[in-house]
Amino acid sequence: MNHRPLRVGVAGLGYWGPNLARNFAAIPGVELRWCCDGAAAARERAAARFPGVRLAEDLEPLLGDPELDAVALATPVASHAPLAVRVLAAGKHCFVEKPLAQSVTDAELAVAAAAASGRLLMVGHLLEYHPGVQRLKQLADSGELGEDIYYIYGNRLNLGKLRADENALWSLGAHDVSVVLHLADEEPCEAVAHGASYVREGIEDVVFCFLRFPSGLTAHLHLSWLDPHKERRFTVVGSRRMATFDDMALEGKLTIYDKGFDEDARGYGEYITRSGDIFSPRIPNIEPLRVECEHFVECIRTGAQPRSDGARGLRVVRVLEQLQRSLEASGAARQVAVGG
Repeated sequence: MNHRPLRVGVAGLGYWGPNLARNFAAIPGVELRWCCDGAAAARERAAARFPGVRLAEDLEPLLGDPELDAVALATPVASHAPLAVRVLAAGKHCFVEKPLAQSVTDAELAVAAAAASGRLLMVGHLLEYHPGVQRLKQLADSGELGEDIYYIYGNRLNLGKLRADENALWSLGAHDVSVVLHLADEEPCEAVAHGASYVREGIEDVVFCFLRFPSGLTAHLHLSWLDPHKERRFTVVGSRRMATFDDMALEGKLTIYDKGFDEDARGYGEYITRSGDIFSPRIPNIEPLRVECEHFVECIRTGAQPRSDGARGLRVVRVLEQLQRSLEASGAARQVAVGG
């Protein structure tokens, strides 16, 4: 039996790549074989942190290494799909940070490359691996929140880093869209977005999104890096109970509210409010990124399909693209109104 380690390379050592490298290096039976970045300073930091790791300025040495099993991409968003296609065509499994691509066309190319190569493509929709979101999904699916889920809303807010290459929808929305689609388990039939560019012209720093699903479920997302509050929160309102996932909470990240409307047995068609207990189930204190990296490794070893596979990544890009078209249309309509 072959017991050699699974060999992984990480390309892109900016903000997030070192976290991927740290987690892959710590997983038993995995060897962090390569770290790749165009910046010499980034490679030097990797060499100091991971003694013995091989360093590369570009992707070619990784693609040409016959003993490398997989490549994790944490490069700029515009490069995700093209690099994923190259990794898969070289016969390597590919983990790519979210979003999978900046267009449906590019995302489809990456999914097709995975199918053609017979290798795994997994997208880093991190929150789907958060124990709190996993429990929220269980609550929604089990009926504990009620027979129906009425609506979901999310706030991803901060006074954060201004970006010149992507707006708040693409920078922040990929997280929240992936969670909403994960909870809804269907694609929206309506996607509307409005936003505004206050700090940098043409780059929306605040975006409001509305999604409607065939089941009747609706969702609203508030995305902004121009806000006095730092929030990463989802609320799910069911026909029986309600629940909130607050990623900024140190404890009690998931809270369930036994609140709602009950039909009053004393009168037909009359409803009374119910306000029962509020409780927070225990959520394992484990790093979601470790769970995500371990899932990628396990899928490679077993041949299982990743939870956030290429098809799921494509689904998120499809919704983001629909929202972007709506955002552009609403912006054009505002300009016409102002000009008129």
